[in-house]
Amino acid sequence: MKFHPITLDGRYVRLEPISQSHHDEVCEAISDGELWKIFTTMVPKVEHVEKFITMAQKANETGDGLTFATVDKISGKIAGSTRFMNTNLCYKRTEIGFTFLSRSFQKTVANTEAKLLMLSHAFETHDLNRVEFITDFLNEKSRRAILRLGAKEEGLLRNHIVMPDGRVRDSVVYSIINSEWPNVKENLLGKIKS
Repeated sequence: MKFHPITLDGRYVRLEPISQSHHDEVCEAISDGELWKIFTTMVPKVEHVEKFITMAQKANETGDGLTFATVDKISGKIAGSTRFMNTNLCYKRTEIGFTFLSRSFQKTVANTEAKLLMLSHAFETHDLNRVEFITDFLNEKSRRAILRLGAKEEGLLRNHIVMPDGRVRDSVVYSIINSEWPNVKENLLGKIKS
């Protein structure tokens, strides 16, 4: 069993499998806020977006992951990107990560609805047991956002990743499991409606 490219459509955002046709708008999204300069993230620089999309498409084709362009349905603009990654469907688990949103779409409903769509797809379409989120220990903003989704903090992975600037990062692991999903879903729906 593998992920197959699919478009996930919500009220405010649409998640489309990323392709080179999204290149220029992804560049615009990461330029809004110069997201590659945030030292706790791994957002590609504008000159590396083509490679970023090519690698994402390869994962999409093999079914090992699924990378989306996050499209704001009101403006039609690409707000950012997010993906399923480190997936093992035999063990019924995946990770949602590599998420970034342009500064203009941060603190909007875009991320909440994107996560609702992805979690629904993971738990309801693929009947997964577990969805993980892993972020930099120093990224307080991301850590708070993951907790607001309803994920539970599980622990610290020390010296987990070497960042683009050479810093060795500690990562924090969070998860949502299938028995928690109904309450998490209700919470996310409430956030979107309010």
